[in-house]
Amino acid sequence: MSKKRLQTMGDVRRYLAGLLNRFEAGEINEVHLKAAAYVSNILTSTIKDSDFEQRIEILEEKLNAGGKSGLKRAS
Repeated sequence: MSKKRLQTMGDVRRYLAGLLNRFEAGEINEVHLKAAAYVSNILTSTIKDSDFEQRIEILEEKLNAGGKSGLKRAS
């Protein structure tokens, strides 16, 4: 099996679609499918959290820079 780099939600979606196709073709069993889907769900949550964290950091940097991009601090 080839190594897959699952770094985005799209990567995980394609991986799960391929996994389901392999299951329906009888190439993998239900235990493998369930385990991979479980880990993919955890990875999905991690990607979402990471994306939110990055977006928050960008907003904080803009606020701390004096709102040069039009963002203003609430008083």
